[in-house]
Amino acid sequence: MVDPQIFAVRTHDIKAELLRYYQRFYINLDRHKFDLWLKSLVPTGVTRFDDAICIGIKRQGEGYFLEFLQNGEKATLTARYLVGADGANSMVRRFLYPDKKIRHYVAIQQWFAEENQTPFYSCVFDPRATDCYSWSISKEGCFIFGGAYPLKDCRARFDAQLQSLRKAGFCFGNPIKTEACLVLRPSKPGDFCTGRDNAFLIGEAGGFISPSSLEGISSAINTAATLSEVLNAKYQNPCVVYRRRTAALRLKLFAKELKTPFMYNPILRKIVMKSGLQSITLLEHKK
Repeated sequence: MVDPQIFAVRTHDIKAELLRYYQRFYINLDRHKFDLWLKSLVPTGVTRFDDAICIGIKRQGEGYFLEFLQNGEKATLTARYLVGADGANSMVRRFLYPDKKIRHYVAIQQWFAEENQTPFYSCVFDPRATDCYSWSISKEGCFIFGGAYPLKDCRARFDAQLQSLRKAGFCFGNPIKTEACLVLRPSKPGDFCTGRDNAFLIGEAGGFISPSSLEGISSAINTAATLSEVLNAKYQNPCVVYRRRTAALRLKLFAKELKTPFMYNPILRKIVMKSGLQSITLLEHKK
């Protein structure tokens, strides 16, 4: 399920016509199997409502009243604590902070039959498509390409970028499946929200995602583990303790915003890539 790998990331600046390689370390895993493994760790004494959709949240005394649908039937429950682990489009976040706005994109990713002679991982900067970035990876006999795009005309931007990358040498086989989701991109300290009034936000629901790479699973795991420790310790004011315990992570993620100009400002990015700073050279071994 887990496969640690070292990648030479093929980085393209389409407008500047620059190509560089940068070494990165990743853990490649089957996300579905990973999710099922996490689910298997839930203690048997915990009541689960699988395939349920929350449709309403209300404050009730010191706790919360929830309405949800399961198998088409409406049900309710009450809880002392509420944890929002519901991602970028978090209902819990909107309930707790209705006036807070955060920058967001639509991430679109498509799987293709692999036709590239040599599998590779890439990072693409193309201001015609997005002010964020796009990516590709070869995995399990497939070539996966995706990107984070502004909400307006997101699919048209994605399709147009596919065509331009074909001209740049990317090979896309027959499409297998398409995935899409909302993704957050914090830009200021206030974008990281931990919760209040016995309600908590973990992972991307709380804005815990890198503004430079959009990587969020590590922060989701870290915040979940931190909140678990806080709640199991039965502090008198767990919201205050949880916010304090996540201070270092919030600072770390905001620090990544400080380096984004060197990645996303076209002029600064061009200077960095032309300098060759931290780039690597690939050696081709001929038989």
